Amino acid sequence: MRTIRIFAAAATCLTAASLFAQGAVPASGKDVLAQMRAKYAGEWYKSLTFSQTTTLRQRDGRDTVQTWYETLRYTPEHGAQLRIDVAPLSAGNASLSTWDSTWVLRADTLAAARAGGNPFLALIEGVYLQTVERTIPQLAPLGFDLMKLRSAEWQGQAVWIVGATDPADTTSAQFWVESKHLMVVRIVLAAGGRAPLDIRLGALAPCGKGWLATKVEMMQGGQRRQLEEYHDWKCDTSFDPQLFNPGAGKTAKHWAR
Repeated sequence: MRTIRIFAAAATCLTAASLFAQGAVPASGKDVLAQMRAKYAGEWYKSLTFSQTTTLRQRDGRDTVQTWYETLRYTPEHGAQLRIDVAPLSAGNASLSTWDSTWVLRADTLAAARAGGNPFLALIEGVYLQTVERTIPQLAPLGFDLMKLRSAEWQGQAVWIVGATDPADTTSAQFWVESKHLMVVRIVLAAGGRAPLDIRLGALAPCGKGWLATKVEMMQGGQRRQLEEYHDWKCDTSFDPQLFNPGAGKTAKHWAR
């Protein structure tokens, strides 16, 4: 019995080592974030543009398809920022987001500004370019328990799951990081009494010296609510910085025009 236990313990250690070959085996979600930051320190892209085919499931069960143009950038002053323009660009309908704020444009005019932004920006961009101490507060609105961590396999890849320790826990807020590229490939979020929102990020493609998930599926209650498919992405590209000025109006030159 003692021999079996020793063998099992050794196998566990070897598995953990292979899962996280890039660095020390993490003890917490904070350690995972630190590994993500360290792997691409000084190399991750600071800007990104792409067009997106967005399939939205309506309440009546029908799908509608839209084209979105997305612009992402990171600056030390503002952190990660995302602009989404909905086709046609001539309509001037867009949104600007940081992790904690959102500005809505209608006909190229600021229509609304509100607290509450896009905290996913910390996981797809900010984590690679800023300190862990800056990233953690930006993740707080999503409710991840960074002290909970387990290893698993997802679609043939070893992953670390931050926010859950029980394999049967499919509803707690959690994010899954695959160990090869140290990219988030799945996010599970509570949805206010409804079935959890299950976000799956796949089709990883090289982007500058980093990576980009070019297909995102949002599932809820076993149904796909939204599908995002990226096209023509460009990393570390230049564009008019006025695109992130909510008051710039039509003077901001869009790269997709």
